[in-house]
Amino acid sequence: MKVARFLNDGNLSVGVVDADAGCIHAVDPKFTNVVDLIRITASGVKLDSPGTAPVKLDQVRLLAPIVPDRNVFCVGKNYRDHAREFSHSGFEAGAVRGQEIDDYPAIFTKPPSAIVGPGATVELHPEATSAVDYEAELAVVIGRSGRNIPEEDAMDHVWGYTIVNDVTARDRQRNHKQWFAGKGLDTFCPMGPWIVTADEIDPDNLDIECRVNGELRQKANTRDLIFKIPQLISAISAGLTLQAGDIIATGTPAGVGIGFDPPRFLKSGDRVEISISGIGTLSNPFG
Repeated sequence: MKVARFLNDGNLSVGVVDADAGCIHAVDPKFTNVVDLIRITASGVKLDSPGTAPVKLDQVRLLAPIVPDRNVFCVGKNYRDHAREFSHSGFEAGAVRGQEIDDYPAIFTKPPSAIVGPGATVELHPEATSAVDYEAELAVVIGRSGRNIPEEDAMDHVWGYTIVNDVTARDRQRNHKQWFAGKGLDTFCPMGPWIVTADEIDPDNLDIECRVNGELRQKANTRDLIFKIPQLISAISAGLTLQAGDIIATGTPAGVGIGFDPPRFLKSGDRVEISISGIGTLSNPFG
């Protein structure tokens, strides 16, 4: 099942997407927040069809499929080739050559104010940065709350998956010697186009591609993740209760702008398209 938030004639709805037919079917109108739907369906309640007619996707405006109640959890340096390109780029404060791969996952956050939906313009913030970069990522949507979750039980807490672009101001990331300052700017977390429920996805074998103005920049498979999804859920939930609707972005593969010599940062008018097999494509202009 593919679940999306959308606007139709100014009305906010949650719907089930039929991607093959190019349409969306609104669910019970009491749901305008996907977090509420996740809580209900994670408890075993089935969605009832409201009997309304489907609407063509090109007639509605898709929004970010979920705006969580708190920050998005993000993981850095979780593909080996990207960890190496990042370490040697000069933009990672304190990076040590030969020690690119961390012993534990690097975890940071992005605030909900960074989240925008498919098609929304990502601001370049020229007053704050001159080095905006893209990062294609698979994101995990938590369905069942838990703390100190063991790896062997972690996947029972997953409700679904979506796509995130972990947009980053590399100069702020480097200059402030931590990641939040470069990754938490308004609009710096495009998400979507929808959430695909866990029963339809094999998260260990998903192809990820990222194109900038049609040029392929990133191409990888989630089998290459250093820290797998159960490890991430276990690590993040250690002493911290994960809640239904929480988002975990799992890291980006090689091919980001700082991996080029010279770096290839985004400029006004650029468009970044991220595709993940089994999910779809997230496309956003920058300006």
